[in-house]
This record gives sequence, structure tokens and C-alpha cells, in this order.
Amino acid sequence: MKITIHLIGLFFILQNAVSQTLLPTVKSSVDIDYSRLSHIDTILNQYIAKDWMAGAVVIIVKDNQVVYHKGFGYADVKGKKAMSSDAIFRIMSQTKAITSLAIMQLFEQGKLGLDQKISDFIPEFKNPKVLQDFNPADSSYTTIPAKREITFRDLLTHTSGIDYAGIGSEKMRAIYAKAGVPSGLGHFNENLLAKMKTLGTLPLVHQPGEKWTYGLNTDLLGCLIEIISGETLEAYFRENIFEPLGMKDTYFNVPEAKADRLTTVYTEDENKKIIEWPSTYSNINPSYPLVKKSYFSGGAGLSSTAYDYAIFLQMLLNGGSYNGKQILGRRTVELMLSPQLDNSIKRQDNYCLGFSLTSERSANLTMRNENTFSWGGYLGTTYWADPKEKLICLIMTQQNPNSHGDYQDKVTNIIYGSLK
Repeated sequence: MKITIHLIGLFFILQNAVSQTLLPTVKSSVDIDYSRLSHIDTILNQYIAKDWMAGAVVIIVKDNQVVYHKGFGYADVKGKKAMSSDAIFRIMSQTKAITSLAIMQLFEQGKLGLDQKISDFIPEFKNPKVLQDFNPADSSYTTIPAKREITFRDLLTHTSGIDYAGIGSEKMRAIYAKAGVPSGLGHFNENLLAKMKTLGTLPLVHQPGEKWTYGLNTDLLGCLIEIISGETLEAYFRENIFEPLGMKDTYFNVPEAKADRLTTVYTEDENKKIIEWPSTYSNINPSYPLVKKSYFSGGAGLSSTAYDYAIFLQMLLNGGSYNGKQILGRRTVELMLSPQLDNSIKRQDNYCLGFSLTSERSANLTMRNENTFSWGGYLGTTYWADPKEKLICLIMTQQNPNSHGDYQDKVTNIIYGSLK
């Protein structure tokens, strides 16, 4: 009798472990109207036919099961190479959420505090200054003292006052360029710690905690992970996130054996039609995933697939558990996905520790539910995870800019409109 009870208990434990693991096989869900969902195919094929996009991959996960996963159009238009569902994309700023999770792992191990000063680890950030006056003629400037130092929480919420090299405000782009601080978008033959130390000597665009400014915060977090863990960011991610989760297609350095799965990158011409991204456009050579590198950008360096990233998001919806492994503690996940910005920081959506967070106002204006967490990447990838619906969605393309980016909202509306 005891043996029977034990076997029944073991069965339910194994069943639960399986239910928390995504299987690549697409299965139909009784909670989805597939005749409505098929409008995704219609919309994306229309955009491809009009040369508004080259191709895309869409994956939808509902209740821990892949319920839709398709490639559309071309991974390479010139070669007429069809877009496969396992195509590898340069996910750029989708890297940020993975870096943020790594910081939360170190946090729950007692190796850092969210409100701890980062100057405890990189002394160059001690006694920060805030930009006062800027001279565009020579990029010289004056500063005033910051009211306080930058904390890990500031970096995780993009409220530190650090701006973005390459894509940030005009003043700070000029200051960072003069100092030789890279954006992290592409390949850089530099030393990460040396560049972050230089960043620590430069002015902030505003007082820490005063505003939300998208910036190099997560590149700095990646450097801090290397300092605190004693490993490269590449090694830390592989050992503590990718291998435990079974994420087999996510890399800073994409292996040559998988090079043919990388999609071609596109931009658009004066008629808003797609053209292939020139190798020198925006100072980003699209071959960077295949160039062996040691400068690991925690803000923009990874390449991945829709399925691999869905695994990462499913782990968070599972409360940090996946495939029988606890990647992050349940309460730590709750903290990570909790709103962090107060009402004095004007932003339509809130922000948590690594993601944009759908606010009550946004939920009343769009289809996404409140507390849906999301972000995207510079080259056209986007994702969201909706805890209320137990829903994960990724739309992956490789194009910037895209004057026809409204397809993202259309696909979102179709997905939610198909839920029964």
C-alpha cells in the first residue's frame, strides 16, 4: 500500500515537472480559436508580399504548451532562403532580461544588495557628477555633484542617469563617443571593465532615481556580474542559465556550425521597402554574432531563437522553476516582476527589475493585461509574457528601421482576440 501511494506521488511529481517544460511540438489548445488566430498568417504574408518585411517567426505559448510556432517569408531574400521556425536572431536588447536575471541570482545568494552602491565593486562610480552645461562645438561640459550614488536597483530600472552610446540623447552620444565608450550593439575589440570604468568618470544625464532613461545600465550590470562571479558573462550565462534551462541556441558567439541559421539583417529605402543592411550601416556589421569576441554586452550581445527565449520566459511564469531546476527563487521572481517606479517618474507603463510592466492605464487602452512583462530588441524582435493568461508571445524579425512596424500591434490584437 505504501509503495502504491509512493508511486502515485512520484507520478504526480513527474507529471508536474513535465508540465513545466516546453515541448517543441505544437499542440492545439481548446482555449484558442484557430480560425481567428490564422489572421496572423494573412497579415504577415501581406507585409512580406509588399516588401515591408523580409520574414518573421512567431511563437505562442499558452498554459506551458507551444500552441503556435511558424516561420514566414525569407531568412534571406536574395537567396530565397525560407524562414524556418528555428532561425537564429540577433536579439539585441532582449539580452537585458537575461542579464537582469543573473543579477537577481547573485542577489539571492547574498553577493549584492539591490540598494547597494555599485562603487563598492567599481570605485570609478564613486562620487558621480550630473551634466549641467554642454558645448556641442567640442563636446566639453560642466557638471554638478550627484545627490547620491548609483545602486543596483537604479541600473535594473534604468533610473541611474546613465544614457546610451550610439542611440541615446545627442549630448550624451557625443560625450560617450569622445571618451570611446561603445554602445554594445555589434562587435567591439575592447575590454569591458576598462570601458565601464571610463563610463564611471563621465557625467550622468540626470540625478540617480529622478527619471527613467534607457541607457548602458545593463552593460554595466554585465560587467558587475563578471566582477562578482569571477567568470566571463558568457561562461556565467551558460553555466547558470542556458544549460540548466536547456537553451541550446542562445549565444554571444554563435558557433560556425549554426551560422546558416542566422537571418539576414535588413533596413529600408526611401520608399519604405526592405533592403539588405550594409556592413557599415549605423556602425553595426551584421556578421558580429560570428566574430569571436570577449567583450560581452549584457545589454545587447546575444543571439537566440524564438523557442529558446520562450523557455526563459516560461521559467519566469513558473516562478523560477523549469525542467526540475530552480533557476531563481519564487519570491525573487515575484520581486523581479514587481513595479518599481513611483508616480513622480512619468512613464505610461511601469518598469520592474529588467522589464517594462504593463500598467493599469495601458491595460485599459490595449489588449495586454496589467502586469504583462515585455521588451524587445533594436533589430526588430519583441516579446511579452502575460501571467494572467499564462501566455507567452514572441515576434521575431531582423529589420531597423521599420516604417510598417504596426504589424506588432495587429498580431497582438489577433492573439488576444483568439482567446476563448
